Amino acid sequence: MIPAAAPPPPGQNVVLGIALRLGATIAFGIMAALIKLASDAGASAPELVFYRSAFALVPIALWIVGSRRFHAWRTHRPLAHVGRGMIGLTSMFLSFGALTLLPLAEAVTLSFVAPLFAVALSALLLGEPVGRYRWGAVAIGLIGVVVVMQPAGSGLHPIGLVLAITGALSVASATIAIRQLGSTESAETTALWFTIFSMLASALVMPVFAQGHPGWLWGILVALGIFGGIGQLLMTASLRAAPVGAVVPFDYAHLIWAVLLGWLLWDTHPGATTWAGAAIIVASGLYTIYRERKLGRDKPRPEPL
Repeated sequence: MIPAAAPPPPGQNVVLGIALRLGATIAFGIMAALIKLASDAGASAPELVFYRSAFALVPIALWIVGSRRFHAWRTHRPLAHVGRGMIGLTSMFLSFGALTLLPLAEAVTLSFVAPLFAVALSALLLGEPVGRYRWGAVAIGLIGVVVVMQPAGSGLHPIGLVLAITGALSVASATIAIRQLGSTESAETTALWFTIFSMLASALVMPVFAQGHPGWLWGILVALGIFGGIGQLLMTASLRAAPVGAVVPFDYAHLIWAVLLGWLLWDTHPGATTWAGAAIIVASGLYTIYRERKLGRDKPRPEPL
């Protein structure tokens, strides 16, 4: 006789959490496509980072006001937020650079290695125990990265590949910083102050990089920031609705939207090596999530913006 599944904790709704997480992947997928479109139209990387941060403040501020979470403005660790902001801003520049040079599906696939890097960094920087199974998952995931990159002869932009991998490493570093902040700071506080920091820091170089754009491109720049903010809100809401282990595996749906949008907007089709590498990376990532859950680390935590 198969035992019945344990009911979700009071106040949690797994179906709702999964729906919110899928909504977040759609929002982030659209944001990534808009970043690539804006870059193709001549927008520079500093502009993309600035407008991504500035217009993301709109949905974040509306969420804070609507939910009456006014305490999100308060922080007891301003310097920690500055450090997290510097790491996050670096990862944003690297990831956006990868999106401008690589096909959408390949850029998204390589970003999936970030959770595996986070496992390694948590052991090296936080002293968290990482057993041979999860180290094995990291090693297998890196094999998937090699498959996607095709070092023996790839048509992918080499600088784009480097930016994608270093961007994933930066995202993993941001995850570690967020985990440390999470002991005292709420998800709203972390997201809000990172967005403000990114906007102000990128504004410093805007006098050099800012340029005029046609109206339709301004619409894209506004939209990419708004979709980024919406994606963060939905991601955070998913963690309030359901356990981490129930919703995080659905992050990999981002690849579906990347493939679909890449086909619709650029008529690009991922090659066999990309699909093979993606399967290896996703499998190793899912196994890592399974081990986290089995070891009792399946707890809500703030997510990077």
